[in-house]
Amino acid sequence: MPNKAIFFDRDGTLNVDVHYLHDPAEFAWTEGAVEAIRWANAHGFLVIVVTNQSGIARGYYGEDSVRRLHDWMNAELAQHGAHIDAFYYCPHHPEGRVPAYTRVCGCRKPAPGMLLRAITEHDIDPAASLMIGDAARDVMAAKQAGVRGVRYVGGSLADCVREALAS
Repeated sequence: MPNKAIFFDRDGTLNVDVHYLHDPAEFAWTEGAVEAIRWANAHGFLVIVVTNQSGIARGYYGEDSVRRLHDWMNAELAQHGAHIDAFYYCPHHPEGRVPAYTRVCGCRKPAPGMLLRAITEHDIDPAASLMIGDAARDVMAAKQAGVRGVRYVGGSLADCVREALAS
């Protein structure tokens, strides 16, 4: 039987948006983010982060920094009885300075590539899943992947999740 998932954007949804965040010292959870993840874990949803990381293509930091931050996030969540099941990030940007990452791709939101990859790799039922993000591109990526998208506009992320699933 396929899994159900809640896909979360990272910057501006799970954490306060700090441009080109890659250092845990600059990280701050948004209101209700930890509670939202713990709730999703407890209710049988896979929690999957899908995040554009153009700072890699721009040469501000490398992929190792992103992976370290994601490991740090899960270590922090573990202290609260929560976890993120998978992280997907797009390192590309068409105006990047690092040639290996400077291109148009199918994974940079609003393209659905990260969601589609996660759906395949984790046997996820898109119709039973939800994508929450703070930008129109998050909702557009979700729609293209067959997942219902919800725009997070601030306040408690946990309330946003529960309200979205109740409707």
